[in-house]
Amino acid sequence: MKVLVIDDHPIVAQGCRRLLEDAGVDEIFVAATLSEGFRLYRQKQPDLIIVDLSMQSGALGGLSFIRRLRVHDERTAILVLSMHSDRMIVSRALEVGANGYVLKDTSPEEFSKAFRRVRDGQPYLSHDLASQIAFMEARGDRNPLSRMTLRELQTLSLIAEGKPYISIAEELHVSYKTVVNTCAQLKAKLGVRTLPELMRIAIQHLPNMPGRSTL
Repeated sequence: MKVLVIDDHPIVAQGCRRLLEDAGVDEIFVAATLSEGFRLYRQKQPDLIIVDLSMQSGALGGLSFIRRLRVHDERTAILVLSMHSDRMIVSRALEVGANGYVLKDTSPEEFSKAFRRVRDGQPYLSHDLASQIAFMEARGDRNPLSRMTLRELQTLSLIAEGKPYISIAEELHVSYKTVVNTCAQLKAKLGVRTLPELMRIAIQHLPNMPGRSTL
């Protein structure tokens, strides 16, 4: 079996490698960036991919990676290993094609359980996360970001990091004008008029975004 790990934290990647070796995985490939991960995916054709959602290339970049991969491939299993426990983010990852989701502070035993379940073609979500998702669905999602497209969510998360429009355009590989238009759409959907108001909503509803302490 071949497994690809995509994570820019060396300690996390090494920990995953050890656990996968203990689980009897024959070949393990590690990528520190999403672009490198996609290149290795094309070259090695792994049976399962373990991916972080937030890489140095941008918050929630893993969501775009999963969606892009699913355009080409519905077969390869995908397990998200992330620090994000916000139920809206978890739900979005499952919507775009992840087969399982575990948190980075999970125990080695739960990680191994999640790996085995996803490897065997079954979905996996930790009990706490599953309860949050079920509660969200039962009451109706009141998070205003539930109405966002993936591109709008990515833009908002980069705004939360305090990045200017030109940097957001570069990270998302779109034009400056596209970012401006996306922010205008965000303001209209969220009922706000200014960039600081957008940042406030991002901080409130994306509580685990990297960089929020700098705002």
